[in-house]
Amino acid sequence: MKNKIFLSVICLLAVLSLQAQTNERYIEVTGTSEIEIVPDKIHYLIEIREYFKEEFDGKSKPEEYRTKVPLSEIEQGLREALANADIPQNAIRTQEIGDYWRQQGQDFLVSKKFDITLTDFNQINEIVKRIDTKGINSMRIGELENKDMFAYHQMGKIEALKAAQRKATYLVEALGKKLGDVIRIVEERNSNIFPFAQSNVLSSDAASFDNFRTIKKSYSMQVRFEIID
Repeated sequence: MKNKIFLSVICLLAVLSLQAQTNERYIEVTGTSEIEIVPDKIHYLIEIREYFKEEFDGKSKPEEYRTKVPLSEIEQGLREALANADIPQNAIRTQEIGDYWRQQGQDFLVSKKFDITLTDFNQINEIVKRIDTKGINSMRIGELENKDMFAYHQMGKIEALKAAQRKATYLVEALGKKLGDVIRIVEERNSNIFPFAQSNVLSSDAASFDNFRTIKKSYSMQVRFEIID
């Protein structure tokens, strides 16, 4: 008998809860915003790698490669090119050193990566003009930064909230109702738009990075508003 009473109470509570949910009138919309940020710090990533001089003579076969250009010589040339492009030494950071297996020559070629901090995209042009590409395996733009990034994040989220409010307002007013208080706010995952730029050695000039000169962020906020008469 007690079990039956207990089950009846549970059923009653479930019905009351369902009625409460049914009587709640609300509209839930998603507001979005996009913001473009001009970076004040550009990470330019360059990887150098040992190579054989015979690779560039236009006649030797892989099995004939003999004269290896050491990594130290390639690095010295890179640092001289960077100095001539007015890049200070304290802006150059070594990322890692690794070995690369060359199947044709059956030999290890050592590689090294550099993270170069720039303040202007035009500096990329100056680097490319002076660099010897024979020892360069890859060049690309890495992370873009701005010292006021947190303030930009706040601005983007606020604009997304305002967009959600505007959307909910005109939708509710179209039904002859009014928008009430905020019931819930859910911050959806924000995303980067074109955060990085990839390039090969030959096309690595500033003009080829026009689409990547700014940090583009998108924000999305899901908001539930009360509907009132």
